[in-house]
Amino acid sequence: MLRFLQSSSRFLAVHASGFVILVAAFSLFRPHIFDWVRGHTQTGILGLIMLTMGLTLSANDFRILAKRPVDILIGACAQFFIMPIVAYVLIRVFRLEPALAIGILLVGSCPGGVSSNIMSYLCKGDVAYSIGMTCTSTLLAPVLTPLLVKLTAGAIIDIDAKAMFLNILVVTVLPISVGVLLNHLYSARRCFPVIQSLMPGLSVICLACIVGGVLSTVHDDLVRGGFKLFQHTFAVVFCHNALGYLLGWLTGRAARFSIAKKRTLAIEVGMQNAGLGTVLASTFFTSQPLAVLPCAISCAWHSISGTILAGLFSRWDKNRRES
Repeated sequence: MLRFLQSSSRFLAVHASGFVILVAAFSLFRPHIFDWVRGHTQTGILGLIMLTMGLTLSANDFRILAKRPVDILIGACAQFFIMPIVAYVLIRVFRLEPALAIGILLVGSCPGGVSSNIMSYLCKGDVAYSIGMTCTSTLLAPVLTPLLVKLTAGAIIDIDAKAMFLNILVVTVLPISVGVLLNHLYSARRCFPVIQSLMPGLSVICLACIVGGVLSTVHDDLVRGGFKLFQHTFAVVFCHNALGYLLGWLTGRAARFSIAKKRTLAIEVGMQNAGLGTVLASTFFTSQPLAVLPCAISCAWHSISGTILAGLFSRWDKNRRES
């Protein structure tokens, strides 16, 4: 049974995008199944995702921050500078309605996604750098995300930056800290590596539940808006994500990073923690229910595009070896 769970966890980690899409499609036809993913339950699920991340981090991972401060600084600046600006430009270019604009601005202001570490590993990127960047952007999120949302979306809707700060602190930094502490205290126990091996699969399941819950919330609005609403929103999410990858790569090139680090920086900048954006949209912008739609689409699409990009990098390596 344990081996089955471990193999299932590995399978879900590798095929995260497909599983999330499957759940998303299912929730469109059976939306009420995910009605339970609301409010505090949704926040708790995101906290569980952050806890799974913390359980896989050790003191060695945090030493990266001290050993490579310049690389981490460049990555953090790229993360919180490129994506909010790109999001702001896109809502102008696509002339998004206020609710959708809030959603994409939220995604742009969020830290890097947890699954970016897996993508960096798959494409032979700098995994240590990826972990360091994810940790840094997540730790900075309680301050920078509310500030960036207020700067970019403050003209559209009132932003309670203080409440958002506390919410992000509780839902990200606190569970990660608990996970790291548990890792420090119990890593020597024989059962702990087994628990760690189950975390990737649990994280993917939790993310899929958040996406399902969001789509069940906006199901009626999405049906009324039809394919045109989905198409318009997806176009913005696609451009935001793709430009993040491109500008992340170009930032790494300007900084004269190695190929591995350039790949990691591209993935870290392009892949956002859209699950956090989803929770924030559901919590703070209830008057604009469609604000969660770009976040939900981003949850699914970032996993898909990250997998595609990692595959393209790997294929490029293979072609170089064969030539």
